[in-house]
Amino acid sequence: MTITDGVVEPRSFPTNRGGLCHKGWTSASLLTTPQRLTTPLVRDAGGELRRSTWEEAYDLIVDGVHRAQARGGADGVAVFGGGGLTHEKAYTLGKFTRVALGSRMIDYNGRFCMSSAAAAGNRSLGLDRGLPFPLTDLNGADAVLLVGSNPAETMPPFVQHLRSCRERGGLLVIDPRRTSTAALTSDGAGVHLQPLPGTDLTVLLGLLHVLITTGGVDTQYLDERVDGWDVVRRRAMAWWPEAVERETGVPVAELRCAAEVLQRSAPVNGGHGAYVLTGRGAEQHAHGTDTVSAAINLALALGLPGRVGSGYGCLTGQGNGQGGREHGQKCDQLPGYRAITDPAARAHVAAVWGVDPESIPGPGLPAVQLFDSLGRGSGPSVLFVHGANPAVSAPNSTAVQDRLASLDLLVVTDFVMSETAAMADVVLPSLQWAEEEGAMTNLEGRVIRRRRSATPPPGPRDELRIWRKLAERLDSPVPFESEPAAVFDELARASSGGPADYSGLSHAVLDRSELASPDGGTGLYWPAPRSQSQEVVGTPRLFLDRFATPSGRAVMFDVRPEPVNDDVRADAPLYLLTGRLLQHYQSGAQTRRVEELRRAEPSAFVQIHPLTAQRFGIEEGEQVVVTTARGSATAAARLSNDIRRDCVFMPFHYAGDQAANRVTNDAVDPVSSMPEFKVTACSLAVAHPATKPAVAQGVTA
Repeated sequence: MTITDGVVEPRSFPTNRGGLCHKGWTSASLLTTPQRLTTPLVRDAGGELRRSTWEEAYDLIVDGVHRAQARGGADGVAVFGGGGLTHEKAYTLGKFTRVALGSRMIDYNGRFCMSSAAAAGNRSLGLDRGLPFPLTDLNGADAVLLVGSNPAETMPPFVQHLRSCRERGGLLVIDPRRTSTAALTSDGAGVHLQPLPGTDLTVLLGLLHVLITTGGVDTQYLDERVDGWDVVRRRAMAWWPEAVERETGVPVAELRCAAEVLQRSAPVNGGHGAYVLTGRGAEQHAHGTDTVSAAINLALALGLPGRVGSGYGCLTGQGNGQGGREHGQKCDQLPGYRAITDPAARAHVAAVWGVDPESIPGPGLPAVQLFDSLGRGSGPSVLFVHGANPAVSAPNSTAVQDRLASLDLLVVTDFVMSETAAMADVVLPSLQWAEEEGAMTNLEGRVIRRRRSATPPPGPRDELRIWRKLAERLDSPVPFESEPAAVFDELARASSGGPADYSGLSHAVLDRSELASPDGGTGLYWPAPRSQSQEVVGTPRLFLDRFATPSGRAVMFDVRPEPVNDDVRADAPLYLLTGRLLQHYQSGAQTRRVEELRRAEPSAFVQIHPLTAQRFGIEEGEQVVVTTARGSATAAARLSNDIRRDCVFMPFHYAGDQAANRVTNDAVDPVSSMPEFKVTACSLAVAHPATKPAVAQGVTA
């Protein structure tokens, strides 16, 4: 999209077909918000943030970094990035951390977003690209299974690609809530399976069981392209539909109906095609990687991945959620989606950077562990935050705020005063999306140019310029480029030969491709290696001939259901679920400043089933305290039949006492280090019960 006279104009584009959500239509208002940061701020001796010059801010940062390094070595300084940064900024942030700072301590908020899907995709398919096919391929499918995803609210333009499967009765949704997406299954358009939170894996095993017993699997595909089927088949055979119903609450008839839709839609059974898509609801658990693996197993059993018109994919949550993790922000990765422990990868990237491979630090700590280490003993005493607001978005956020407060120096770069910035010792004002050049990768692996369409106010600076200046002041062994096109060219060289190969791309190539494309799309999907003919050919569809594993065959993983980390008990008899709203995004630091969005959903709420509310003596609109083992949050009750009686729901876009992440669980998946945001045992109480009679608070049915 572009900005003309302060008004957003959507582009014609295959993914959204010119459509925007509420957040997109109103995004221009942020460019002129009176709350815009336009000058650096530093915390004075009295504890207040005051205006400063850039040079003063740089002096404070460099002095703080030197003190931390003298006391705790290079790892005394840490960096936390974001999935909204452009490729150029994500790449430079990783390089800045490992070269200018010499630290291994970097991770980013994508750890909270797609890390479980990435881990499952890498180990089963050999490659992590959210959708390994163009989104428009969904238009011809007979069935689409959405596991823990609510795109009708999180990415409304996506819903138009579900029209075909809905017309054929093939939209399948697994979600404990009757979300706006689940409601699209009504009137014969599909099936909504509403399981107990944390039991998606069991539902997927039950679907696979039915497919096996009814002869719905693609045995030839499995023989030719998949390893591990025998052990996965045996696991699924133990999960009869009746057993699944006992564990999950999903009725046998609904489970069988959903399996029948998948079976008749699969090409092996004469269907036009089917897709299995996962979202945060499947991933944000202490066993989220296994749940995504179960979804991939189901897709493989049906013969979907690597077949045109069918497949498995994961829906990306952030603007550059895919690209943000490909080029060096993750604690264990180098540019091009290379493993930081691979000697060949280290040598290649070191040659591009002009440093000794031995000087590149090893793996750092993933986000939850990184935050917990701040200000402790040998842990980092300085933290840089770019494109994130962990004071609100991190699980168990009160504990994270305590760690942030313990730092000797917190440096935050942002364009508004987020809750994290308000805690900082130095705040650096940055440019906004419409004021910068760069590139990003969307959910289908399509690399897209971002162009400057608005003039920034005087004062804020681009992060590439900020990091270049800081690198110089920190005596970096190599210079840093600050022109986006030049940074992208360096990124392309660093990614060459890696799983996410961008070596054939540049700003100029992307610009030419867009001009030549009749639908306005770049048409260039990674991997896009440089060829001898100089003609760049992207890869819209992956795995058509072989998977990206060493053997070329997909690998099924034997996964089994596990209880949620924080299960219900006498003093916490309900499950707390968290998620997004149509009007807001992430921590809400931006969208809560847009008047139209704020009016629509001005504050947090607790969605409660009416019968559960009656049991706890709660009335519509009353302030309710939600308490877990980590603390309490308070919001107004919103009664709805769209949620299970054993669950409550809170959106996570709000701060202060309304912050859902004050009470979410920071237990992590052992493979991906993804926190268990999506399910936490909780209790409910009216915030001001003095005038109300006492109500017994037993476990809800």
